[in-house]
Amino acid sequence: MPPIEIAPDVFWVGVNDRETDLFESMWPIQESGVSYNTYLIRDEKNVVIDLSKEMMTEPFIQQLKSVIDPSELDYIILNHMEPDHTGALTAIRELAPDAVILGTPLVKGFLQNFYNIAEGFKPVSDGETISLGKYTLQFAHTPNVHWPETMMTYLQEEKILFSCDGFGGYGTVPDSIFDDTCENLEYYERESLRYFATIVSVFSKPVLMALKKLSSLEVSMIAPSHGLIWRGNPGRIVELYRTWSNYARGPARPEITLLYGSMYGNTARMADAVAEGIERAGVPFVKIDVARTEISRILPELLTRQGVFVAAPTYEGELFPPMAAVLRMAAQKRIRSRLSAWAGSYGWKSAAESHYEELIRPMRWEKFDGQEFAGAPMEDDLAAGVSLGEKFAEAVKASVES
Repeated sequence: MPPIEIAPDVFWVGVNDRETDLFESMWPIQESGVSYNTYLIRDEKNVVIDLSKEMMTEPFIQQLKSVIDPSELDYIILNHMEPDHTGALTAIRELAPDAVILGTPLVKGFLQNFYNIAEGFKPVSDGETISLGKYTLQFAHTPNVHWPETMMTYLQEEKILFSCDGFGGYGTVPDSIFDDTCENLEYYERESLRYFATIVSVFSKPVLMALKKLSSLEVSMIAPSHGLIWRGNPGRIVELYRTWSNYARGPARPEITLLYGSMYGNTARMADAVAEGIERAGVPFVKIDVARTEISRILPELLTRQGVFVAAPTYEGELFPPMAAVLRMAAQKRIRSRLSAWAGSYGWKSAAESHYEELIRPMRWEKFDGQEFAGAPMEDDLAAGVSLGEKFAEAVKASVES
């Protein structure tokens, strides 16, 4: 896709990555892809804001050259040092050796460690402004959104916030880069939630702090480093990020994520019984087989729903491993303060419940109740599962309403 002028003499010169299969080598993006959004401002002083991943250097350089001779760049602004934003830095420095790199003071160490660059860097302070000519840039330090050196850059005259990872999302932008011309905005919102759950949720408190700090700025357009540019309704992605950040800290929506894993179908039958009880209570829920669902699809459900029912058997003296992996990742992403319940089967030794309790403790999840059975569930076991699902659903509703 060719460069796009998003404001007078302000250009998107980004690239779409359809080659990477795993973002951060963990999160599948084969279907969605991802964009690396770079922005160019032409003025008396020419500026490029954020770069691209190293593997996309060649198409990125071609994008840039179609608008400006890179040797005419005066500043390279690095809002964030992660290599998906800075991988093309070495190439840009060769083309623009006199350009000054701008970033927060912590960037200096990252430049040395990642790229062996010790010269040509100028730190900018929080709230500092620089004049480009007709345009003025203002810098806002936003530490841990999502690394400690992160900042955002604000173009005062056009009221554009270049927000880097903040307000970003998965998904290439092949047809439109704007929210108000996007044909499938719901898809991009889902991918923004998946991005938030996998990348940003652990930093929910810093996100909320950044939102408070940025509230004094009048913003007409949010231009992140991944995903859509929000110009039609920039407040939409801000409120989504605020909502998701609050969900991570709890409480979330009065709904339930019913996670289950089953080796031979016995715990799956119990999960069906629990689901029947939840339906009787009229509480929305989603039922997920953890052994067959990629974890980046599970995390958004855990993030947005207050109730978590865990149905999994004992496996070699511990909780079924795929379920344990999900709970560990939820803990790593700091999805906290949920109401949870448990059910599962065992063969010769009961052990899964205590392991489940151990895993949810660091997240400050409250255990509502549990049910265990040996071998296959009998009719009375399944009836008890229906009752447990119904009672749990009512408790989830009450926990949010209170």
